[in-house]
Amino acid sequence: MSCHFIFSSPLHSDRFYGASVKIQPFSDPRPFTSPLFPSHLNNSVFRCPQAKGLESLANLVSTVEETPDPIPTTIKGTIPSWINGSFLRNGPGKFEFGEDRYTHWFDGMAMMHRFHICEGNVTYSSRFLRSDSYVQNSEKNRIVVSEFGTFASPDPCKNIFERFFSRFQIPKATDNAAVNFVKYKGDYYVSTETNYMRRVDPQSLETKEKVDWTQYVAVNSATAHPHYDREGATYNMGNSYGRDGSFYNIIRVPPPEEKEGEDSAELNGAEVICSIPATEPRKPSYYHSFVMSENYIVFVEQPIKLDLIRFLLYRIMGKSFNQIMVWDPQCDTIFHLVNRHTGKVSQVRYYAGPMFTLHQINAFEDNGFLIMDMCCGDDGEFIGDFTLENLRSETGEKMDKFYNSLCRTLPRRYVLPLTVDEDTPLDQNLVTLPNCTATSSDQLKSELHSDELLQYGGLEFPHINYDKYNGRPYRYFYSCGFGHVFSDSLLKMDVHTKELKVWRYPGLYPSEPVFVASPKATEEDDGVVLSVIITPREDKSTFLLVLDAKTFTELGRAEVPVNIPYGFHGVFNEMG
Repeated sequence: MSCHFIFSSPLHSDRFYGASVKIQPFSDPRPFTSPLFPSHLNNSVFRCPQAKGLESLANLVSTVEETPDPIPTTIKGTIPSWINGSFLRNGPGKFEFGEDRYTHWFDGMAMMHRFHICEGNVTYSSRFLRSDSYVQNSEKNRIVVSEFGTFASPDPCKNIFERFFSRFQIPKATDNAAVNFVKYKGDYYVSTETNYMRRVDPQSLETKEKVDWTQYVAVNSATAHPHYDREGATYNMGNSYGRDGSFYNIIRVPPPEEKEGEDSAELNGAEVICSIPATEPRKPSYYHSFVMSENYIVFVEQPIKLDLIRFLLYRIMGKSFNQIMVWDPQCDTIFHLVNRHTGKVSQVRYYAGPMFTLHQINAFEDNGFLIMDMCCGDDGEFIGDFTLENLRSETGEKMDKFYNSLCRTLPRRYVLPLTVDEDTPLDQNLVTLPNCTATSSDQLKSELHSDELLQYGGLEFPHINYDKYNGRPYRYFYSCGFGHVFSDSLLKMDVHTKELKVWRYPGLYPSEPVFVASPKATEEDDGVVLSVIITPREDKSTFLLVLDAKTFTELGRAEVPVNIPYGFHGVFNEMG
């Protein structure tokens, strides 16, 4: 027997907001029709104001020089003396080798940045990751390793037959780990979304050994957004492909142990605790992150598909990886629920209309429900649009048209009932949380924001007080607002009231905000928010911004006399 429940909660609810979701037993093979998701008139592209006269951001995606030796910064205002550690950032910093140019922003060579903060003073240093990709490209003075959006042409020194047959060889994945800093067993790594990571020294930014996930667990890739539990274990997800189809695998790496012998990468004990078969074996979903509460992991199988047939042909055709990604709005979004402690997959699947999500905000359990807050959009075709040609457009119609065509991501809440099964009566009101008036109506979606957010272009790069509130009920998150192609504001949102606090100045483009709690914090937002601010208007005018997390007002800034390109993700290393 199948159970197809649709439940939602009105937008006027003070605290909990649900979403239209259909529940179906895991084993039910029958086709189904999900409730329609928003029409184009409700799409965030049309709800957010259209921009005109946007300035060029070309300087923010240009190659810069590394600064391996720490240099002093100029302090304006006050940097709290209790902040003691290093703010580490990662992202692309080199976009050409010789006459060869990268096509996509994601392809630039990884550059690591370190702002070391101690007793109110700040120093800055940076290094290119000495990945195999970087080293080989440098030695040949051309692009010899394919990246996400750039296909590396065959070696021109080979004869015509060698070049032809080289297209039939399966290319090795890049180790250009330009996405994030991650931590396993106490060691820092930089990571991308292939099977390779690089261990790094978080103080000197020295590149250490290359680590291949396939040597530890049977996966072909892993995300750059793991989760950490309070016992010190790390969880991640990675795909695997074989004769039996495609699988989404949940990986657990145990807590750190005291090291003996030489200093080296050590992921022993890593294990796959759960493998979820892809709904479409030849078209598994792309995912950038996943959801974790105290007791559950949720994998969001979304309609951004990896076409494996195209993958087999793309090398022969000279196509880059991003061209095998397909947005299929005819597919539903499926939530797979897994017990984090046992690895058991729920026999109930949760279905929603088509949407995409790159980053989750938080997830927690409450009275038999799993509440998931994520940054969501309704058009997943945008990823391939971030070409360097588009990003380097001059001020004018072309830049405005590019930005105005992009889907904006907005915070959305999904509520999954944990107690349903195939015997649950049809048409039952499933959401019975306090302060939530839910019905089995065909409401399309619910949002975690007011219309005020729309004027800031939606949001992305969410962060919370992770150490204390990840997987638990929370109230605040911090993010970037996107009134331009790159973020042009910092936002603090109260998920109980939808109130926004904003830091925004013309011509300044902030990085992902990272929360650092004060040593004697008693409240969730007692601490600071760190963000790197860059601008295309002035040369060598970058600064590290420190905001009071409670009031969202500036405490101080550390001005750096070097150029820094726009990057992806970062962490605060208290031991730094």
